[in-house]
Amino acid sequence: MGDYIISCCSTADLTKEHFEERDIHYICFHFELDGEQYTDDLGQSIPFDEFYRRMQEGASTKTSQINMEEFREYFEPFLKEGKDILHVTLSSGISGVFNSAKLAAGELMEQYPERKICVVDSLGASSGYGLMMDKMADLRDEGKTFDEACLWLEENKLKLHHWFFSTDLTFYIRGGRISKTAGTVGMVLNICPLLNMDNEGRLIPRQKIRTKKKVIQEIANKMKEHAQDGEDYSGKCYISQSACYEDARKVADLVEEAFPKLCGKVVINDIGTTIGSHTGPGTVALFFWGDERKD
Repeated sequence: MGDYIISCCSTADLTKEHFEERDIHYICFHFELDGEQYTDDLGQSIPFDEFYRRMQEGASTKTSQINMEEFREYFEPFLKEGKDILHVTLSSGISGVFNSAKLAAGELMEQYPERKICVVDSLGASSGYGLMMDKMADLRDEGKTFDEACLWLEENKLKLHHWFFSTDLTFYIRGGRISKTAGTVGMVLNICPLLNMDNEGRLIPRQKIRTKKKVIQEIANKMKEHAQDGEDYSGKCYISQSACYEDARKVADLVEEAFPKLCGKVVINDIGTTIGSHTGPGTVALFFWGDERKD
């Protein structure tokens, strides 16, 4: 174990148990549900099934990122313990939280000049970001130094693939990410958009696929196309889902069948309340290590 801690935001969408088992620290985003404020604390304050049920029933949601002062209060106890900090944030392509963390780190390093804080933009989200943190825990446990871990992450973070689809466009329409006309037509035609994250950490629509069955097959095909070592891929694979576990399980079954050297079974997590406030229910996301992401 190194003399540093690894840390992320709750939007990495792993379970509380997973974070604790791997000794990964985290700081929580915030959200509102019908005007009531909550902490995005991995489903502790409000269970995910209740959260998505209320969204389906018409509840309004609003999210807020972690501010600089919250980061100061979170980081400082680690510094007082004599620990350096490697903190990885939610993608700057979808949130301004990276800047908040950098500002807090800059102030604290003036106050604690003998300590180091490395803030890295994950260019990722949800359990893809979580898969990245799991890898950082591996590197720490293997004896990588603080500087080696920071360098490895910067050099490899774009090799973490994020592919996802949604079977319910309601919340994309409500949030203004697609027009009402396009969304209505899409739902009538049973279109399930397939998206991914580009090299700037932005969510980019890639294909419009008709029927859930076809998009489930296509997302598995994307892993065959991009995974490290092709069908000899031996890394881990995570999936996150929002109130559509059966769809996620079908994707996991295809992946486990196609990649016999996979490191363990596919891990299926819930999409947390921050990311889920924007996707709504009906989203499945697939994460794996592969070739370098392009625009």
